Amino acid sequence: MRWKTGARVLGQWLALGALVGVVCGVASAAFLWLLEEATRLREANGGLVYALPLAGWVLGAVYARWGGPVRGGNNLVLETVHTGDAQVPLRMAPMVLVGTVLTHLFGGSAGREGTAVQMGGSLADWVAHRFRAGADLRRELLAAGIAGGFGSVFGTPVAGAVFGLEVVVVGRLGYEALLPALVASVVGDVVTRGLGIQHTVYPVPGALPLTVVVIGKWLVFAVGVAAVAVVFVEGLHRLKAVMERRVPWLPLRMAMGGTAVVMLWLWVGTDAYLGLGVPGIVRAFEDPGLPVSAFAWKLAFTVVTLGTGFLGGEVTPLFFIGASLGNVLARMLGLPVDLGAAVGMAALFAAAANTPLALSIMAVELVGAGVLPHVMIVSTVAYLLTGHRGIYPAQRIGRRKDGGPGFGRWVPLREMESTVPGPVTERPGDGGPGVQGSG
Repeated sequence: MRWKTGARVLGQWLALGALVGVVCGVASAAFLWLLEEATRLREANGGLVYALPLAGWVLGAVYARWGGPVRGGNNLVLETVHTGDAQVPLRMAPMVLVGTVLTHLFGGSAGREGTAVQMGGSLADWVAHRFRAGADLRRELLAAGIAGGFGSVFGTPVAGAVFGLEVVVVGRLGYEALLPALVASVVGDVVTRGLGIQHTVYPVPGALPLTVVVIGKWLVFAVGVAAVAVVFVEGLHRLKAVMERRVPWLPLRMAMGGTAVVMLWLWVGTDAYLGLGVPGIVRAFEDPGLPVSAFAWKLAFTVVTLGTGFLGGEVTPLFFIGASLGNVLARMLGLPVDLGAAVGMAALFAAAANTPLALSIMAVELVGAGVLPHVMIVSTVAYLLTGHRGIYPAQRIGRRKDGGPGFGRWVPLREMESTVPGPVTERPGDGGPGVQGSG
């Protein structure tokens, strides 16, 4: 009977989603604890930064020898969701965990979301294969793994669930995976907190009534956010491409990147742009005298770190860049500094990752409902203005952001130009579900 089938599917989603949430929560808790210890050790021993080139050489040698497909990172997880290729290697979880912790120990400017998503994806795919899940259920569990990793590492379970659905295809929410993603994200967050992890508490901005003048200021604000998002995305991708072409040996490439970060550190004369930079994010909410160049320095440190092969994510560095940029733009436009920092923090990542809904929800979970509707306006406009680009080239898109007919298939962002004049021609080997007039 149909109701029995529905009950069986519901039970399957709840059970497997909860299992994915548990393994993601445990992995995130271990990762966050190690990350905190590594940061404390580096802050107590500033000379460790000088060893970043050596750390890059060693990590590069390990990844060149045993990394294989693991080096695909978040894009490997997204590709697997779309293509259903071979299992995401289970070794991805420990390798990215150790690699990211070492990156932070020696001062690389990187984040946490990439590691959490990759651990979540590899663990979720392991669960899917252990239970011999079919192709559709496997894709849903991979989305749940993304959600569980993201939600548990930031303490934002609702945003984690939406991120797991929104990040896969630009402009489309995969509601078929909503329940397992939500279960995995909520359970992952509960497990991580239950293991004693304390997440950063950000200042709560005051309320600001939405008026025509305020809306106009937010539109100008969104243009600034979009411009910086484009600089970050293009800078990161182009540096990766140039370095891979000119320095094909990964250990040397990472050693050169480590050397460049050390030189930037000595030039700027502060530790503020090393590691996650969470104190800098909090400062952006509170300090009306924050240096105007703070966002640009963090952008440079992060592009060099990630563009040369070091491990980690983009979220927390983009939070730093966005909050610092928001602080500056708010001062220029006569907006509250704390609200500008909160909106910039979320909107910059929303634009760079093509996830305006998830990041608007995340802003609410982090700083309270007073940030709405401001963050939604800026995130949406900045998302549209960045064009068809993003930090995850394996994301698919089925329709232009500005509307028009569908392409007839999911197109990887890496195949798109910033503006697309017409339907994308299908290339040999491309596949994916057809898109009929909707993204």
